[in-house]
Amino acid sequence: MADEKTILNEETTQEYNQAEKTMEHEELEAADAVGSEEAEASHENQLKAVLNKSAELEAKLADAENRYIRLQADFDNSRRRARLDIEASEKYRAQKLISDLLPAIDNFERALQMETDNEQVKSVLQGMEMVYRSLLEALKNEGAEQIESVGKEFDPHIHQAVMQVEVEGFESNTVVEEFQKGYILKDRVIRPAMVKVNQ
Repeated sequence: MADEKTILNEETTQEYNQAEKTMEHEELEAADAVGSEEAEASHENQLKAVLNKSAELEAKLADAENRYIRLQADFDNSRRRARLDIEASEKYRAQKLISDLLPAIDNFERALQMETDNEQVKSVLQGMEMVYRSLLEALKNEGAEQIESVGKEFDPHIHQAVMQVEVEGFESNTVVEEFQKGYILKDRVIRPAMVKVNQ
């Protein structure tokens, strides 16, 4: 009987030990599962943080690229404007000088219209005419020319009408007389011609 008790005690102890081991193993597995879930959650959080940082960096890169493209376009436009300004400055460099000379040329034209019988005055007028022609040649070399008016159709871009008359032999809206010559420098009107226009 004592042997049976001993055997029973041993079996019970073994069962108890076995149950205890099983419980410990289950607790360890549960702890591992909880640790694994925590590790997985931590890994997911790290992955989200990396993806967020990556998206933020990509947005910054796109913004920097856009700013670079805009700056490059501004630089190209600025360089093109500077080139056009230099070209225009070169093209019309003589405009101020020509504008300043026009009153003197007008005075030469008025003086040359004088009629005289005096030989000395005629010789002075011939000298003035030579100077006048030299000035016109200099203007032509710079690209400035007189605007042709009489007999031409009135053009408000190059003519300034100061009178309207009815004259036979001229079509309507035609310049019949020029009071002051107009000048054009290349493709820019320096001074429109003052004219009388047929109605």
